[in-house]
Amino acid sequence: MPDFDSAPPAPPPGAGSEVMAPPPGGPPAGGPPPGAAAGFGPPPGKEPPCFRDFLPLRQAAEKSAGLIKTAADRKASREEVCQLFKNFAVHEGKVIKFVTENQAQCQIPPQIISQMKTNHDRTLKTRDGICSSAPMGGAAGGPPPGPRLSDELGLRGVAGPNNVSPGRGTFDTLTGNPLAR
Repeated sequence: MPDFDSAPPAPPPGAGSEVMAPPPGGPPAGGPPPGAAAGFGPPPGKEPPCFRDFLPLRQAAEKSAGLIKTAADRKASREEVCQLFKNFAVHEGKVIKFVTENQAQCQIPPQIISQMKTNHDRTLKTRDGICSSAPMGGAAGGPPPGPRLSDELGLRGVAGPNNVSPGRGTFDTLTGNPLAR
């Protein structure tokens, strides 16, 4: 008897060395049990015409979504992510237009279409938020910022050509400018 170290590797699942013969008068091995349906969907080799037309639209939308994810992972610029969201919204809109126009022919339940439209509305809202010129931290038109600490203490800002006050400076003392003596 081989031990753990000298045993041959096990075959992968479904690739056993023995093939079971079907029972006489029964379904072939691996097939559905008697009385059960052969499977879901159309017969092998035949797909509905809706599927053939829908598949490229769905793949384009999935590709656009993947590009957005990749850009987010590498922390792409806001302008690039904005353009990717615009492209995704267009592809998603084409999918929704297709399923809406072919709902009866393709037997698409109405709740699926309403869910897709809700998701598309969220996509548009996200796109508008990313592509707006408002700062990332808050909404445009919010309340004005409160006073800063330097305003409260009565300190002036950094000296520049527009905010220089004559007279008092860094070298002033109680008795005047020590450099002027």
